[in-house]
Amino acid sequence: MKRAHGEAALRQAAHRRSDTCAAPDAFVPGLRPVAMAAHLAGAVLAGSFSFSSAAHAQSPATAPAATPGPTTLPSLQVTATPGPLPGELPPPYAGGQVARGGSLGLLGAKDTMDTPFSTVNYTSDLIENQQARTAADTLINDASVRLTTGSNGFDDTFQIRGFTVPSSDVGFNGLYGLVSSNRVPAQLIERIELLKGPGALINGIAPGGSIGGGINIVSKRAGDVPLTRLTTTYQSDSNFGLHVDTGRRFGENNAWGVRFNGLLRDGEASIDDGNVRSGVGALAVDYRGERLRWSFDAVIQRDDTDNFRPQIGILPTTTAIPAPPDARSNWYPGTTLLQKDKTVASNIELDLTESLTAYAGIGYRDGSNDQIFPVSGPAVNALGNFSVRSSYYDSYTETVSGTAGVRWRFETGPIRHSLNVGYSGFKQEAGNVYIQSAGTNASNIYRPSPLPVITAPRTDPQKASDTTLTSVAVADTLSVLDDRVLLTVGVRDQTVKVDSYSTTTGALTSKYDASATTPLAGLVVKPLDYVSVYANYAEGLTRGTIVGAGYANTGAVLAPYKSKQYEAGVKVDWGTITTAAAVFQLSKPNSIRTASNELAYDGEQRNRGLELSAYGELLPGLRGMASASFLKPELTRTAVASEQGNDAAGVPDKTFSAGLDWDTPWVDGLALNGRVIYTSGSYLTNANTLRFDDWTRVDIGARYNATVAGKPVVLRANVENLFDKNYWLTTGTYVTVGAPRTVLLSASVDF
Repeated sequence: MKRAHGEAALRQAAHRRSDTCAAPDAFVPGLRPVAMAAHLAGAVLAGSFSFSSAAHAQSPATAPAATPGPTTLPSLQVTATPGPLPGELPPPYAGGQVARGGSLGLLGAKDTMDTPFSTVNYTSDLIENQQARTAADTLINDASVRLTTGSNGFDDTFQIRGFTVPSSDVGFNGLYGLVSSNRVPAQLIERIELLKGPGALINGIAPGGSIGGGINIVSKRAGDVPLTRLTTTYQSDSNFGLHVDTGRRFGENNAWGVRFNGLLRDGEASIDDGNVRSGVGALAVDYRGERLRWSFDAVIQRDDTDNFRPQIGILPTTTAIPAPPDARSNWYPGTTLLQKDKTVASNIELDLTESLTAYAGIGYRDGSNDQIFPVSGPAVNALGNFSVRSSYYDSYTETVSGTAGVRWRFETGPIRHSLNVGYSGFKQEAGNVYIQSAGTNASNIYRPSPLPVITAPRTDPQKASDTTLTSVAVADTLSVLDDRVLLTVGVRDQTVKVDSYSTTTGALTSKYDASATTPLAGLVVKPLDYVSVYANYAEGLTRGTIVGAGYANTGAVLAPYKSKQYEAGVKVDWGTITTAAAVFQLSKPNSIRTASNELAYDGEQRNRGLELSAYGELLPGLRGMASASFLKPELTRTAVASEQGNDAAGVPDKTFSAGLDWDTPWVDGLALNGRVIYTSGSYLTNANTLRFDDWTRVDIGARYNATVAGKPVVLRANVENLFDKNYWLTTGTYVTVGAPRTVLLSASVDF
């Protein structure tokens, strides 16, 4: 019971503002600026203390003529924010938009200042106040992340540090393959954890092979304060929704928690004659005991979309890039997308001793996509002309994903160790069916024609592949000098097996079985309590290609290829603002056709970059975040000599994101916010002859907190793309148009 009461006190302290009594020019050990004067005086900071005049020698010029006796100065309360208790999330940083740390997979939860990587951890407060519909709407707050597919499109595909990260590579509570392969609804998200750079050692190989960064979704849990919240939503032009969020904790010390989130919405969103009908149900149950922590999640998601945001290829040999059409237009009248997902997952942690913790997690997902999907060809020319064929393109995936391991904390002389040993497994069966229309229609992106009619009968998808990913990893974080120097070293051994099948005959067409190891080294040095200088070497791992037809080595299985990152940076926690700067080089092999007509890895895309960021509370009531990325996506060792040294297609060289959120002083409860997102132009092809225009998006918003009939009410209004700009989102020759001006309204009431 004593420990339970102590934990409760720590929980209260963890959510207390660390700057309530802090001077802005002073620092407490553990990265918190608090009282530099006390440091200079050699005072020991421990809870609270008081000074008497005898403790301070005064100069003769300022000493009083007579001293009546010791005078006790007012007590100075020093509050240091403790780290999270086992199983709890790191507390929010000043301003509440970003957390102080997050999970790093195999390495466990870490404070941002102790992490030898570039990470950002977005909170549910930011997600709600910006009225995000999916995780993508929040991630674009970071300049190193850009979305290459538009809102209400087929899926959310990201570009991080210049490399593609598909929606299938988004994790859920540390496990791959358990969220929708299209998009993650914001209603089930408590935190979004962003890791920039490859994370093969931390999380294992991503199913889609992405190496630019990692995204992990942390699901909502019941808090200690009972919650029943009803939110009505509106998205222009006429999409209405209802969201229910309720949570309770029960039992001794509130050990048991239950939380439910449900969403229903329907109506036209950002595409003319389109309709988005969505339903989400997410149930979370958890237990937090003295030594045992357990959680269970069940999620059902269904999105039924008519006329989703179109994407198309631009002819690589075109003489000019066509101007983007109106963002509300649909180049493929008649598309449909029915996405259905069911997920169950469970995680458990057990403290075997005070220094040894065992953990495990497992999840299952059943997902399907039924689509009427356009097939355009040839690609769009300078005048916007193309031809289009329609198809049934239906697919399914069944996924089992799991992890298990132990974390052991021990000391060898002056060195502290945090040793982590883990296993991860991923198994997925995927299937599809592809049935085309007999004919094509001539069309134009400015004057679209309806999709041709499909006369062939619709049949069920058939198995196309079995994928199995297994790995074992070990990592140790060594710390000395009271955690002023932390060195992390580790290695993961990964095995990839893929069996491919004909969807017409069911015959096995190819087998893939290969292994590789990926090391990691990271160093953090803290020359001052509030400054972290870090460096890392990390490798990404992508399964190799099964060589297709047309090559001399058709049918060969190429080895998994590695991507290498070198990164160095500095982070400074000023108390209510954290700033960071990082330089990095991230390289990825490219496949080429050799002189002997074989497919091989020989070329390379090497992205060198500088990232700058800041977030926190600039002034009382003024919150903000800003970031900038400067990138050189250079092609090296190219198969085409004229492309040597060129920029990789579809990768912008400059991106900026900045936002402010301000509590107005003249109206109690009223807050205003704004955001600016800038992306420079990028090239259509590796030849670098044609370049897309840059674009800037401006968002504004307001919210009002009030009490109505004794109930807390929050009204929110946001406008995205305020000036209704039309611009291309691109990965090179493949493009879509960014979403048009979008009005978002909501009203929340707590019961």
